[in-house]
Amino acid sequence: MDGEVTVVTNPYVNVRITSSLSSFENRRRFNKRITIAELKMLLEMNVGVPASSMDLEIFSTTDRFLQKIDNDEALFGSYPVDDECRIHVIDRSGGQTSELFDDSKVEKFELSDEAYEQRKESVRSFLKKQNLGRFNEEEAAKKKAELTIREEQQKAAAEAISVGSRCKVEVPGQPTKLGTVMYVGTTEFKSGHWVGVKYDEPVGKHNGTVQGKQYFECQDKYGAFVKPLNMTVGDFPEEDYGLDEI
Repeated sequence: MDGEVTVVTNPYVNVRITSSLSSFENRRRFNKRITIAELKMLLEMNVGVPASSMDLEIFSTTDRFLQKIDNDEALFGSYPVDDECRIHVIDRSGGQTSELFDDSKVEKFELSDEAYEQRKESVRSFLKKQNLGRFNEEEAAKKKAELTIREEQQKAAAEAISVGSRCKVEVPGQPTKLGTVMYVGTTEFKSGHWVGVKYDEPVGKHNGTVQGKQYFECQDKYGAFVKPLNMTVGDFPEEDYGLDEI
């Protein structure tokens, strides 16, 4: 029919998955046409929480709570799901399934490096015979040179960044974020050069303290450390998110 408008949307959505059983976050792609009951079955394989004991909550791309997902017969796409939003899985089974993640009671088999070296049908033996991985001296030297060059680039980029500068952070696979540089230099938690950033929104990882050491101060979830080459320093005014509006 003339004048008719058809809206076409992507039938798939890439979401972040977290759960009450673990601090880890992962990403999965789901079809918006599946039901919530089907979604729970898929999530059960992902996080280990039984579908029958599962509550779901949906958060925006900036981790703002949107609503509960509480209708098993509804389609996943009927909820406000966008790429990079977060689905949080809450376990109502009384925490019994968390034992699946506790390996403290599992007897572990340990093999010394010397004994492993003598095995003829091991992965290490195969790599040696095929001259692969770290046993390929030429390839290993090439990777080491590439890492050295990359670190020199990171160091040079870090030296050009000053504390107090406004910045734009662009990490592959994540939304662009704006913030202020709070720290530049090396850290104890990981080698190399890092930039500590205080984001304009609560889309960070911490409050400037990592593994018990304080590198800078900010509100919780506003701080993050970023590799220098993943950010740009410039005149990036702080966004007005309408916090003064009623």
